[in-house]
Amino acid sequence: MLPPLHINQAVDRTVKEHWGRILAILVKTTGDMQLAEDVLQDATATALTHWRENGIPDSPEAWLIQTARRRALDKFRREKTFDKLQPELQQWLEIQSDDNNGAEDEVIPDKRLELIFTCCHPALDQKTQVALTLRTLGGLTTDEIAGAFLDKPQAMAQRLVRAKKKIKHAKIPYEIPEATLMTERLSSVLAVIYFIFNEGYSAGTGRYIIRNDLCDEAVRLARITLTLLPQQTEIAGLLSLMLLHDSRRFARQNAGGQMIALEFQNRAIWDKQKISEGITLLKNTLKQQRVGPYQVQASISAIHAESDQWQNTDWPQIIALYDLLYAMQPSPVVRINQAVAISYGGKPDAALKLLKQLEQDSSVQSYQPFHAALAEILIRQGKTGPGRTALHQAISLSTNDAEKQFLVSRLDSLKP
Repeated sequence: MLPPLHINQAVDRTVKEHWGRILAILVKTTGDMQLAEDVLQDATATALTHWRENGIPDSPEAWLIQTARRRALDKFRREKTFDKLQPELQQWLEIQSDDNNGAEDEVIPDKRLELIFTCCHPALDQKTQVALTLRTLGGLTTDEIAGAFLDKPQAMAQRLVRAKKKIKHAKIPYEIPEATLMTERLSSVLAVIYFIFNEGYSAGTGRYIIRNDLCDEAVRLARITLTLLPQQTEIAGLLSLMLLHDSRRFARQNAGGQMIALEFQNRAIWDKQKISEGITLLKNTLKQQRVGPYQVQASISAIHAESDQWQNTDWPQIIALYDLLYAMQPSPVVRINQAVAISYGGKPDAALKLLKQLEQDSSVQSYQPFHAALAEILIRQGKTGPGRTALHQAISLSTNDAEKQFLVSRLDSLKP
């Protein structure tokens, strides 16, 4: 029999790998997200004792499902609500007995897709969508999610409880939306996953620019979603984009945690495996000729990934792709990124003109990347004074320590 430490590891691994799938099944059959989570946590605690005494079952996942369902049945019987159960749960529970281990051999359906669309329902605000997705699909603890948002654990716990109550009381269905609503709802799902990735890739606050745990979780959620909806090309586009971005993870900061700009990164330590997977996925997706914004952004990232040196970057192609992206998603953010590409392509005057046009948009006044881009382009033009002013503004708007330190170093490098 395995020692206690190995039993703990087996339980932890099963929970981490299968939490979302198990919880989705329990939510679907009980119709109550909070109850499903409670009985799954109870089953997980029971597993520590049971597996230590009797060994790890052949199918730990099925064992947890069976045990959690029995806990749910006990609760329903105590509350005398058994007759009101959904037929699927009632039929399954009626044939259960303590001596029946047949559940370990059953084919376990995958209900995660229904849960993803429930967590990302438009009735919930985006922060709640992200938090609920991380909790239910990712299995992150409330403390971990609170840390990602820099919230107090108690406040995050209350947010999650309110969300589950709203889903229950509003009778939001645990189901994949019909075809007419699929595109709209899927875009919300992908936005949530990308939000999680961006918070990890360019952490809004803290000492480091990168949150590895959130990057990994976003990639994992995208893989799950693509497996469940392989015909949706934008899911593949998003996964490709995140893999290509994430390939630069270890080159973006030095050993002291200082940020390194793309221009000066050591491309030899970019993750070649992620680059290869991302580009292969993108090429196969583009062949289907159903191009969306994530695929265009992935194409831009692929050009950087395929350039062996900064000097060899195909800036004209990147600028053209930003034009295509802007046609799909007109926003100041796209134009800011395009302006930076134009400046690197050797046309700082045209880049500055584009940014000056955006200056009229009030939304960019408090957008830190706008002032950082403006500062860099002004400096490239030799306009050090205005560049320093823009840098000061960017620094004042920075909330990440590594990013702020990077901008301060840039400011210090300029002669008054």
